[in-house]
Amino acid sequence: MKKNNADQYDKLSKAFHWITAITVVIAFVLGPGDFGRLLHNGIDPGTRNDIVWHETLGLTVFTLTSLRLVWVAVRPDAPRFQMATWMRLLSRLMHFVLWCLLFALPLSALLALGTEAHPLTLLGGFRINDMSFIANSYFSGLADWGDVHKFLGDLIIWLAGIHALAAIYHHIKLKDGILTSMLP
Repeated sequence: MKKNNADQYDKLSKAFHWITAITVVIAFVLGPGDFGRLLHNGIDPGTRNDIVWHETLGLTVFTLTSLRLVWVAVRPDAPRFQMATWMRLLSRLMHFVLWCLLFALPLSALLALGTEAHPLTLLGGFRINDMSFIANSYFSGLADWGDVHKFLGDLIIWLAGIHALAAIYHHIKLKDGILTSMLP
């Protein structure tokens, strides 16, 4: 694989990172906190732009993360920065947890929709009304997937904030180029 500039991520890695981050934040903001109550009261999710956008962005995050994972496997070498062992371990742990959440959030949403017999509604009028294959799956009864999805959504925002603060700390205090390596 071709070598990357030693202190910069490649353009596609940067694009995946920032588009995913922005998409997650917008999906979080548009996520209706009263989603279950709305649907139980007979509100059609297809009539609520916030729900349609939230669900569309959720599937977008899943797609971007899948493509990004493939890109990570074949991309140019990522920059490597000198840092204390404990920092490197925490960094790897944070990245691993964020990656897991980027997959777990859309999956928990599908499990919530399927187990509660709610449709998946997307932009363009695309809709899946019957997800009985999820409702009848082994996983359906393991948790209240709506609560799991809400918890994971809050968690990814908190961890992304900590991730951003760590990057700012590296930039301001350590001046090691970690933040600028991912900036466009």
